[in-house]
Amino acid sequence: MTPQELETLAHLRRAKDLIDRDYAKPLDVPTMADKALMSPAHFSRQFRAAYGETPYSYLMTRRIERAMALLRVGMSVTDACMAVGCTSLGSFSSRFTEIVGMTPSEYGRHEHEAIRAMPPFVAKTLTRPARKASSRIGEATGRAGA
Repeated sequence: MTPQELETLAHLRRAKDLIDRDYAKPLDVPTMADKALMSPAHFSRQFRAAYGETPYSYLMTRRIERAMALLRVGMSVTDACMAVGCTSLGSFSSRFTEIVGMTPSEYGRHEHEAIRAMPPFVAKTLTRPARKASSRIGEATGRAGA
């Protein structure tokens, strides 16, 4: 790896850390790109090349991951939606269903005792949502939203 590639990865990591830390705040690609010291278009291309998904997709996956944890402890769908930074309950529910495979209400009603009994780092790994390849179609057309 060249020094330039390592520097690019370090800049991308700063933006990724911003998403992980501030997922519940209003974040957009220009804000993330500023953190990476890149233009928004270049940042989006570089982020996707490095991490396999767009910055927006990564942000929404992190938000859904956090919402899953809130729903497991009994928080309402609306409260979980707002707590993770989504402003549209409909878009949140659609994205949650797309990523998790069930609606937020269904997920919240499921029994989660086995997950609660696990050490947190194991539960986080086992419950991390996995995005399907077909879910990227909406991003390519610009129709993804929440």
